[in-house]
Amino acid sequence: MTQTTSPLTRAERLDRLPFTREHGRLVVGSGLGWALDAMDVGLISFVMLALAAQWGLSDTELSLIGSIGFVGMALGATLGGLLADRYGRRQVFALTLLVFGLATGAAALSWSLGALLVFRFIIGLGLGAELPVASTLVSEFAPARVRGRVVVMLEAFWAVGWTLAALIGYFVVPRSDDGWRWALAIGAVPALYAVVVRRGLPESVRFLELRGRTDEAEAAVRRFERAAGVDPVASPPPEPPARTPGPGALWAAGTGVRTASLWIVWFSINFAYYGAFIWLPTLLFNDGFSVVKSFQYTLIITLAQLPGYAVAAYLIEKWGRRPTLATFLVGSAVGAGMFAAADADTAVLATGMVLSFFNLGAWGALYAVTPEIYPTALRATGAGAAAGFGRLASIAAPLCVPLLVGAGGTGLVFGTFAGFFLLAALATWGLPERRGEALDAPAPTTALRD
Repeated sequence: MTQTTSPLTRAERLDRLPFTREHGRLVVGSGLGWALDAMDVGLISFVMLALAAQWGLSDTELSLIGSIGFVGMALGATLGGLLADRYGRRQVFALTLLVFGLATGAAALSWSLGALLVFRFIIGLGLGAELPVASTLVSEFAPARVRGRVVVMLEAFWAVGWTLAALIGYFVVPRSDDGWRWALAIGAVPALYAVVVRRGLPESVRFLELRGRTDEAEAAVRRFERAAGVDPVASPPPEPPARTPGPGALWAAGTGVRTASLWIVWFSINFAYYGAFIWLPTLLFNDGFSVVKSFQYTLIITLAQLPGYAVAAYLIEKWGRRPTLATFLVGSAVGAGMFAAADADTAVLATGMVLSFFNLGAWGALYAVTPEIYPTALRATGAGAAAGFGRLASIAAPLCVPLLVGAGGTGLVFGTFAGFFLLAALATWGLPERRGEALDAPAPTTALRD
């Protein structure tokens, strides 16, 4: 192939490409890690119900099991973003898989509630760091015109992982007293997959340029250009390596309102989602369903996540990020309200599927929006900080559910979740709209001003 002179930067060269097999490999490679993450988070909801019977745990002790992992996730998301902006997206991604995979396998050997809580905390450190790092890596390679859709495709692997968790919960956990141990042992697979990630996925071109590693950046761009059958072109020298800004830059003039809006969305959606789905099998059981039937209903409700992602992936490039996110959050509020009022088996299943459809579509849109808000030097830090703040809600939600159940039953629980979804929908109007724009272009002013 001949090389010609062009003013295109390496980022612009990536943006001009069609979606290629290399993009597909990146999405699948990152997505498998994402699915394994979801599988681990989802498994705990089934393990909780098994341990309630086997270890005679109280609702308070079950709440601790549900929440302690999110304490680790809050810390992991914040630290993971900082580390990814300093040491690279791929390196941190592989490390997170190794940490939570090994810890999940170790949790299968738990001999007491205390031991399980320690392992769940360590698992959370790895899980929390992985998601913002993986979404940042994928967004930095995706062509601008389909970037939102590609990130939603990545997030759709969450539904795959949660479905795997539901299948394991349905077929493995109830089969014996050690079923929950075997379920957690299966969750050790990410430790093996970390090797694949470390060797097979490319490092972010934008990160490499910021660190002055231009030869590696050029090689990564040419890898994607070859996949597209596009001739490589010369790029101008990148800007001098940038000093990584501190977390305080998230609140500087021009970014404060969008950071606050993003954090509100993350907090609200985490509270409603994890409060609902971590406790769902137990809530169904407490409402009179058998263990097997509660697991079966949870599996069916989980399957409704996949079409939710598909619709969000289509709309996010048609309507834009902000309208899509707001619409799916309002739909989630409606689904939660309907579930609160459901009083028959069929109604519980149907309204649960509505909630699942809209809620996970909202998650897909949120992960597409988040990396677009900040510049490259701050991108993983900003995404990790938002996710970390959101995890505070996922800590609180499982602890609040027993209190809400005692005060007003399942209806009050899901009515509260509906309120949080509406709050998140309102907060989306402080976010910028970046549909079709280059990732490194200055972010437009938000609907509100800093």
